[in-house]
Amino acid sequence: MDEPTLRQLLADVRSGVITADDAVARLRRLPFADLGFARVDHHRALRQGLAEAVYAPGKSPEQCADLVAELLAEHDTGPVILTRATDEQIATTTARNPNGTRTASTVVWRARLERPGRVLVVTAGTADLPVAHECVATLTAYGLQPHLLTDVGVAGVHRLTASVDELFDADAVVVVAGMEGALASLVGGITPAPVVAVPTSVGYGASLEGVTALLAMLASCAAGLTVVGIDNGFGAACAVARMLPG
Repeated sequence: MDEPTLRQLLADVRSGVITADDAVARLRRLPFADLGFARVDHHRALRQGLAEAVYAPGKSPEQCADLVAELLAEHDTGPVILTRATDEQIATTTARNPNGTRTASTVVWRARLERPGRVLVVTAGTADLPVAHECVATLTAYGLQPHLLTDVGVAGVHRLTASVDELFDADAVVVVAGMEGALASLVGGITPAPVVAVPTSVGYGASLEGVTALLAMLASCAAGLTVVGIDNGFGAACAVARMLPG
């Protein structure tokens, strides 16, 4: 339950559209619902403005379906997001909970209405696309309309400079890069927009499965760069959703 939903519930009680008993029944779901194997946090959207998402790894397909169903049971509250899901998890979950929109390994139900904000998601290489797609799907769930700019890494920096006007015009930029992670510093030195950097586990031996890119981004000379964890496209999108108005 988010703040607009709670305010509407209280207004409906005041106007007599619903009874106090009905309102109490809905509020019993706060702050969480205990499913036995998980406690679903229905209070999170009210506290943070962002609802709990379902992280699929480590869960059975049936558990994913149960969690999504429980989140969808909160009427008019959204979005509901399933991330990092396998084909089997997605098939089971969408069979029980139809009308989800799939992007790669992410499925979204009840995406928010479009909101203002020009967001650019930039990848160093095509190997970074799975993380970028998770980011794009999550941004879209929260009503933003991100543009994906792919394969503009520093090994061919002219590819990035060809799109410099997009960097100047953006309200926020997410940079997704593995290897040595240098693209985040380069973008951070060009755009006036806030930059969220996502190190990925893409790269050869010395990349240490994303640790090299992570440390390089944390040590960036581009002031004000925000860095999330390795491969965390979801977290980067949530950071942008909290930064921008609406």
